[in-house]
Amino acid sequence: MAKLLSCVLGPRLYKIYRERDSERAPSSVPGTPTSVTNPHSSSWDTYYQPRALEKHADSILALASVFWSISYYSSPFAFFYLYRKGYLSLSKVVPFSHYAGTLLLLLAGVACLRGIGRWTNPQYRQFITILEATHRNHSAENKRQLANYNFDFRSWPVDFHWEEPSSRKESRGGPSRRGVALLRPEPLHRGTADTFLNRVKKLPCQITSYLVAHTLGRRMLYPGSVYLLQKALMPVLLQGQARLVEECHGRRAKLLACDGNEIDTMFVDRRGTAEPQGQKLVICCEGNAGFYEVGCVSTPLEAGYSVLGWNHPGFAGSTGVPFPQNEANAMDVVVQFAIHRLGFQPQDIILYAWSIGGFTATWAAMSYPDISAVILDASFDDLVPLALKVMPDSWRGLVTRTVRQHLNLNNAEQLCRYQGPVLLIRRTRDEIITTTVPEDIMSNRGNDLLLKLLQHRYPRVMAEEGLRVVRQWLEASSQLEEGEDMSADGRRQLALFLAQKHLNNFEATHCTPLPAQNFQMPWHL
Repeated sequence: MAKLLSCVLGPRLYKIYRERDSERAPSSVPGTPTSVTNPHSSSWDTYYQPRALEKHADSILALASVFWSISYYSSPFAFFYLYRKGYLSLSKVVPFSHYAGTLLLLLAGVACLRGIGRWTNPQYRQFITILEATHRNHSAENKRQLANYNFDFRSWPVDFHWEEPSSRKESRGGPSRRGVALLRPEPLHRGTADTFLNRVKKLPCQITSYLVAHTLGRRMLYPGSVYLLQKALMPVLLQGQARLVEECHGRRAKLLACDGNEIDTMFVDRRGTAEPQGQKLVICCEGNAGFYEVGCVSTPLEAGYSVLGWNHPGFAGSTGVPFPQNEANAMDVVVQFAIHRLGFQPQDIILYAWSIGGFTATWAAMSYPDISAVILDASFDDLVPLALKVMPDSWRGLVTRTVRQHLNLNNAEQLCRYQGPVLLIRRTRDEIITTTVPEDIMSNRGNDLLLKLLQHRYPRVMAEEGLRVVRQWLEASSQLEEGEDMSADGRRQLALFLAQKHLNNFEATHCTPLPAQNFQMPWHL
């Protein structure tokens, strides 16, 4: 009976990873995901096959989940409509609650039928036995066996905790439960007395900004966190994860951040290969609709590096919502995991970010200054100009206030606090981070990111002449003390040299995957 209850309450099982070493002796569980891949088998051939009862019950519950998600997003409009029609009176609400209760009982019955279907399937019973054993005892053998299964990540045991003593031993002023430190925007009206009356006057605007950020704003900024999109992408994500585990020998792990969010990660270790770049770890930060299963991790993988991919809070297996504070908290525990559990020194870690992932990459570079290098692909300097581009001009004040208070992705400000090697990759036909049209390359916010970095690092070189020549041929570099006693012509030449060393053009649109040959280490002295 206890096993039946476990099957009723257990997670959904998606896939049993194939045995990848044909010479391995048969065992009671499938082969470990770190064995050798059989090239003749397919990543699709070992999907878990549920029995008919479980399959149909799962379909009903999945459909109910989709309807619930649609109802959640449309609830403000539905509430307004019901109120206008007079359906929110007590005489109408009571019968509706009876219908809702009946529906919940029916769904509970369907869940029980699904549990019975799982209980009759020996594959699921074996899986649930291994999962329960791993929760009781986090031994290496139990984790090895559990790694052979792909299932609902909410039930995956935590592999690394932000408070582990070894993870904070060498950190300086580590995070609290409130989160890691972020750079805060300056007040819009400096010098104004923050009196009680002024606070009251600002309250309606602050409430409006909060509501916009937590409803429309967050979902526009991070569409990958929308449940319906994730549901539509599920088959693609499962296939991508199977490729990373079965073909690249990837190891999945759950990290617990300081805010309580669980972060889904995938690590591919190349240190045991003949490739010298395998000794370096590339931490990949995905875009606003990117997942490590199908995202930018493929570029450093093809280039032979060890790779650590992770999903934003609220994306796929990661919990939470992707606000800047949660993003930085997640990045902090990812870096700590790389250093203290995977065994990489900061000098052997490279931060690689695509698009909006530049925020977490620049935060990590600012917070861990010994990081080896930073590569930003199709990223931008600040979110405000891009937000103003897609919103009505009459909303300018509201948009600026909302971004600064709740969605402040200040990439340039953070990057300027990192003194190591930096490479920017600018997409010449980028349609996302341009403020006009893709053909207007001067409106690409990657240009502004470069200029702010150069002006911060080389203020003497980037005087009026230097700034003008860099605008003509945009690219960037690392900090020098040159330029004090240099002629105007010499400053122009040096400014252009610095730009060419730190910004590469890539003839592509925003979402085109970066080829491995374009993944180059930044120039440094």
